[in-house]
Amino acid sequence: MAWLIAGLGNPGDEYERTRHNAGKLALDELAERHGARLRRVRFQAAEAVDVRIGDGVVWLVASTRFMNESGPSYASVAKKHGIAPDHVVAVHDEIEIPGDELMVKWGGGSAGHNGIRSLAQALGSKEFYRVRIGVGRPPGRQDPADFVLQRVAASAWDDFAVGIARAADAVECLLTEGLEAAQQRFNRRAGRS
Repeated sequence: MAWLIAGLGNPGDEYERTRHNAGKLALDELAERHGARLRRVRFQAAEAVDVRIGDGVVWLVASTRFMNESGPSYASVAKKHGIAPDHVVAVHDEIEIPGDELMVKWGGGSAGHNGIRSLAQALGSKEFYRVRIGVGRPPGRQDPADFVLQRVAASAWDDFAVGIARAADAVECLLTEGLEAAQQRFNRRAGRS
């Protein structure tokens, strides 16, 4: 069965380099690695391309709707290609994880992430994989929504890009080696070996 990688983010240039677009940035990294480019899907609010990762067909999908209402975009592409929820991987930002970490997991709640909530509702299931990219908590008393929607500062971009590349690595590992291998390799601080 094919896989679907849902790179969560918001459409438009103003959101492109924000923490909230970490999932979409990781999706773009995967597409680039496999020499592919996302293209608009006819009659659906999504961009997608299929690539081969390991022995399988993998659909890289980005919604063209805002994150809070993006779930139906991913669910419609999954339905079109006969992809069950247990073959969906959501890649997204997570403020509860420090900025130098990520976590690969199976199922669970939304942890307050509206993109994950929308995806679970549209799929009719919470039973899908997640690659959670740590962006850390906002400094001081800054509103978390404002924090994730801010552009990453140029001085912090290189470190942020390392996290995005690691998330793409984690997706590839999950698909080729399985959940346990991906968790052992990626569910820890980036600096540990």
